[in-house]
Amino acid sequence: MAQAITWTPAGTRQPEWDLNVVRPEAAAAADSSFSDLGEAALVAACLGGQNGAFDVIVERHRRAVYQLCYRFVGNHEDASDLSQEVFLRAYRGLRNFRGRSSLGTWLYRIGVNVCLNRVSVKKPQSEPIEAQQHVDTRTESPSEQLMSAERAARVRAAIAKLPRKQRAVLILRMYQEMSHQEIAKVVGSSVGAVKANVFHALQNLKKLLAGENV
Repeated sequence: MAQAITWTPAGTRQPEWDLNVVRPEAAAAADSSFSDLGEAALVAACLGGQNGAFDVIVERHRRAVYQLCYRFVGNHEDASDLSQEVFLRAYRGLRNFRGRSSLGTWLYRIGVNVCLNRVSVKKPQSEPIEAQQHVDTRTESPSEQLMSAERAARVRAAIAKLPRKQRAVLILRMYQEMSHQEIAKVVGSSVGAVKANVFHALQNLKKLLAGENV
């Protein structure tokens, strides 16, 4: 099911989203008056209190943020909650965005921190196989779908056991397909440290999947 976001600008009410309810006007376009703006102009519009500007930020980045959160927690309900938390923190902290990185990188940084804080206090629970909507079933037989889903669930469970930094960089590298340079910007580390963490994460993941202890 497609994910859509309902956003209520700050004012007398707290910003709110519902990632599971499709709002037609939000799905079509958050606000045509802001849709063509670049990042700097869009952020300036948000900080200037122009209604609808943050809708565009949410619309542009909602899928990437949701997918990132899902990779950490492995179920759709928690991923929806975490996505809302990411955008809420971004809205409240937008004045801290200096433009030294892209807005997407900044949101990823918030997302990684939010997700790591959540999974450190709550053991990730994977969706039942039939609820794993991220599995591409168009070219697979039912038996292949089942095996793919089982493998994916096993890998997610193993990744959840990795140390925090290893878990973060591996998810960004393996699932989000980010370069080492991009990951370094997200996690605030050097490229060399990222490469080392990815290497150790893969080694530990292999041990976990083989039934060994890290």
